[in-house]
Amino acid sequence: MKPNKLRRQICYEAARAMYFRHESEYYRAKHKAARRICKGWIKPADLPSNSEIRDEIQALARLFEGSSRTDNLLQMRLVALRVMQLLERFSPKLIGSTLTGHIRHGSDIDIHVFSDSVEAITLALDQQMLFYDVERKRVRKENVEQVFTHIHLKDLFPIELTCYGTKLSSHCFKSSITGKPIERATIAQLRHLLLREYPELELDSAVQQMDEAPDRFQLYAALLLPLENVKGHQKFHPEGDVLYHSLQVFDLARDELPYDEDFLLAALLHDIGKGIDPDDHVQAALEALEGFVSQRTAWLIEHHMEVHRILDGSIGIRAHRRLRENESYEELLLLGQCDREGRVPGVRASELEEAIEYIRQLSYGLDNF
Repeated sequence: MKPNKLRRQICYEAARAMYFRHESEYYRAKHKAARRICKGWIKPADLPSNSEIRDEIQALARLFEGSSRTDNLLQMRLVALRVMQLLERFSPKLIGSTLTGHIRHGSDIDIHVFSDSVEAITLALDQQMLFYDVERKRVRKENVEQVFTHIHLKDLFPIELTCYGTKLSSHCFKSSITGKPIERATIAQLRHLLLREYPELELDSAVQQMDEAPDRFQLYAALLLPLENVKGHQKFHPEGDVLYHSLQVFDLARDELPYDEDFLLAALLHDIGKGIDPDDHVQAALEALEGFVSQRTAWLIEHHMEVHRILDGSIGIRAHRRLRENESYEELLLLGQCDREGRVPGVRASELEEAIEYIRQLSYGLDNF
């Protein structure tokens, strides 16, 4: 095989592995691709550069994602600006694919923040009622071990904040892809980029709309948490409180259809109305969730009580026919079965945050390939 052709083939195989999330590091991806193709030793000159692989990943993104990729890029940049403005006192700087435009399905937003106290950053996030996890990662490079602190934010897109001391705010970081100084943008520079690349965009209005629109996952948590203090009828719900029941139903639903976000949301949220209006919990749930769930999820919640009449044989012929005509009828029956089986005292169930995080990851699309 000619060197140029070999290099292109390794580049393509490495890019595919990274695009479909089989590999996350350029070094491993290209060496695995080389071993698979050459089945032996390969000259370093025949290995593609990280930049070449990145460009090939972008070609795959354009092929598989079409216009949704550019739509997501704008939204990701707006989310980045909103978060950076919330953390303005920590001198945030946007880096990575959201800045350069090299995003693909499942890309996150990478932001550097600078503070001598990680707790100060997490306090600011707590004040904004944002969900996050803190990760401390040990990295050894050239026999020098460093500990990096990452804060993973849950938002419309996954966000990774990398925390550095204030003395590094002017430090020139090098790109692991090109070896050159990384591109980065302050709040003012990101605003300038958005105004330049999207001249029709009313920037301040777009960011304000994001601020005013609550994160739907925060809304779900806010509606579910009160159910811990709502007890089910002892005859029908010996398991205890409604939150515990809802989490049992979610677990059963996840076992059946682990990648169906609409169905899993219906399982988790089907009884939230009991914390609002116990006399008409279905209608209360639909009103509380209007605009925050899909029509399919709303339909499953709206009719989940009728499944019990179907299973008992007490539903009317016409009412049953109307339900059967819906394309989600089989999932409705499955939801009803999970609802009935999710009533076991003492059984282990997922934590609320774990359940919401699972569905959030589905919404990001990280598990769809």
